[in-house]
Amino acid sequence: MDAVTRRRLITLIATLGWAGLSIQLYLIFLARLSVDASLLGGLVSFFSYFTVLTNTLVATVLTCAVTGRESAAQRWFLQPWVSSGIAVSIAVVGLAYSILLRHLWHPQGWQFIADELLHDVMPLLFLGYWWFCVPKGTLRLWHLPLWLIYPLVYFIYALLRGHLLGAYAYPFIDVALLGYAQVFVNAGGILVGFVLIGLLVIGIDRWQSGRS
Repeated sequence: MDAVTRRRLITLIATLGWAGLSIQLYLIFLARLSVDASLLGGLVSFFSYFTVLTNTLVATVLTCAVTGRESAAQRWFLQPWVSSGIAVSIAVVGLAYSILLRHLWHPQGWQFIADELLHDVMPLLFLGYWWFCVPKGTLRLWHLPLWLIYPLVYFIYALLRGHLLGAYAYPFIDVALLGYAQVFVNAGGILVGFVLIGLLVIGIDRWQSGRS
């Protein structure tokens, strides 16, 4: 694939990422307006989901990959270990949704489109971007604990927010319904998933580096 075609393809994927986020934000705002609720509260709610935060990181990496102007943010996000960590997180988003959440609801219309983009399309496309476009051979095992900081910080935030507002972003961390013991068991299972996917990503990185 030549450089121009690759750039156009990455631009298309980035556009899909931002489109999915924009549709989801619009739907949240629309729902808030229908009950005369604060739009600021809707924005806070939007960024309280791990799916949204991770898809925002994905879209940011892709945008940086096709942005000609160099910046500190671009250099940061395009570091292989940073892009790889985001790849691990978006893989967990897709798998966790399919295993734990998909059966709980059946979105229609624009919500279905946003749901598919954020949980199915973007995880697959970003993993493809990681496979073909992110330089290989630099990942080490010590990158894994660094990648885990993000989901652990989110988990603490999600529990604190849920405790203060009485509403949890995901049913498997709903302390009011499940209790802390079950919530920590659920979180532990997801953390194991993070570790396994992280190890797989590091293994693939080394394999691809060896082949080249």
